[in-house]
Amino acid sequence: MLAPIYNFLGSETPRAWTNAALDNLDLLLIDHKNCEYKAASNAINLMAKYQERVELINAMSRLAREELVHYEQVLKIIARRGIVLRPISASRYAADLRKLVRRSEPGMMTDILVISAFIEARSCERFAVLAPHLDDELGKFYSGLLRSEARHFQNYLKLAELYGDKDDIARRIEAIRPVEQALISESDTDFRFHSGPPAPAPVS
Repeated sequence: MLAPIYNFLGSETPRAWTNAALDNLDLLLIDHKNCEYKAASNAINLMAKYQERVELINAMSRLAREELVHYEQVLKIIARRGIVLRPISASRYAADLRKLVRRSEPGMMTDILVISAFIEARSCERFAVLAPHLDDELGKFYSGLLRSEARHFQNYLKLAELYGDKDDIARRIEAIRPVEQALISESDTDFRFHSGPPAPAPVS
């Protein structure tokens, strides 16, 4: 199940990020909750933007419902652990990827779908990286998310192929991949689910 994910991404999460995640589980869960909400919002936005695309609408409707279920599941875990909810800023990951979206059709749709596939694939890869190191409850939950996130990745690519040009999709994947890899490998000031590894502490 994970082989297509690794082949698509072409890189793995840095160990320094994994270590930071294990040291900041409260923050990880809060940001994970936010990511599930944003994933549902992305699906709903696509439904609104491309109302004439029946296959896309049906796929995104199912995906949005599933992402909201995941959102609720993370909320329950947060509550059981007594974690205090608080607003946190988003990482630069998705915003920087979306800067690559072309401004005219059909390129815009292709890019949104391909970038969405990258986000889902990286989420799946990070669940796989984290799951073996977590407590039973969270490890089981993240292992269970692997299959759905892998399916979402595949569905986004299938929709891109349904509505776009195969050669153009291949070119866009090759153009977007190094940007995505840099975003998860270069250091970030703030730890988030899709951030790079923590920046070194300043020398006093």
